[in-house]
Amino acid sequence: MTRPLPAPADLAAVRPLPTPADLATAHPLPTPAELASAHPLTPAAAVARHRDTVAAVLARRDPRLLVVVGPCSVHDTTAGLEYAALLADAAERLADDLVVVLRAYLEKPRTVTGWTGLLTAPSVDGKGDLARGLHLGRSFLTEAAATGLPLAYEFVDPALAPYVADTVSWAAIGARTVASQPHRHLASWLPMPVGMKNCVSGSTDTAIAAVRAAAHAHTLPGLSSDGRLTTLQSAGNPDAHLVLRGGPAPNYDRASIARARSALAASGLPERIVVDASHGNSGKDHNRQPAVVADLAGQIADGDPSLAGVMIESYLSDGRQDPDARVLRPDVSVTDSCLGWSRTEPLLEGLALASRRRSRPGG
Repeated sequence: MTRPLPAPADLAAVRPLPTPADLATAHPLPTPAELASAHPLTPAAAVARHRDTVAAVLARRDPRLLVVVGPCSVHDTTAGLEYAALLADAAERLADDLVVVLRAYLEKPRTVTGWTGLLTAPSVDGKGDLARGLHLGRSFLTEAAATGLPLAYEFVDPALAPYVADTVSWAAIGARTVASQPHRHLASWLPMPVGMKNCVSGSTDTAIAAVRAAAHAHTLPGLSSDGRLTTLQSAGNPDAHLVLRGGPAPNYDRASIARARSALAASGLPERIVVDASHGNSGKDHNRQPAVVADLAGQIADGDPSLAGVMIESYLSDGRQDPDARVLRPDVSVTDSCLGWSRTEPLLEGLALASRRRSRPGG
């Protein structure tokens, strides 16, 4: 027996449509142009140079190793800038062998619920304030870029990309969104290399399909600088690539990377891989990240050319804290557990040595 559809009046009684008065109380957001004017990127030309450098590393035109390192998600901008200053000093010292990119993530994807990041919930108390978050987040990104570091960012909400994309030199599409058509189309439009993470199940097939999709031109909706919904035409992103982040089992080992290389080749894609030492590859235990990085350093030193980069979740101090703690520490992650800086710096030095051995064997 067919069940009749509810009448419009029935639907309105269950969930009333917003009235003009309701819409009048909505909180307007700044346009991308207004936000950029309030928090200008200086010098903007450096971002284009950083993007070219990252693309050259991924294509192996530049023999150095890409290292994307920083907090899981920034929750305190002062502490985040303190971390950026430490990283900038190390990046300059190791620049002959590494291209170090600051993980400047301001959006946090969630499977069900939880803190969604500084951009949408700047007070970390579960109350959203997108207008304040946009100002606070862009201010952080421009100040972090002023250290001279390239910035990395995971794009979670495509609608927010126009507000921050001009500051970013390496982007990620995460394990929960890599199958999403809007995210793949966004990646095709973004003017920087984009890493596609394998999905939560650990399968690389979806991420490889995302790399292929991002390489093509697409038509997609987006915000213009004046805040109007407009049509964007992408040219396709030639620098999209695979990121291995593990799943129920790790996939940073030699056999897993060999399988990923074969899968990329079978799809007609360049054999370039970035490996995330955290998430599924460390079982979300920050104490396991050094062993993962050491294993990857050995593979790099042995000459594996497909290993273009390594990701590390790192912050000022070890561990994590709950975002609803009575007193939040600014130096400890409120999302995934991170390695403290004192344990991160030796990992960067080890990766630099491995990169040097690969690019200058016997040197």
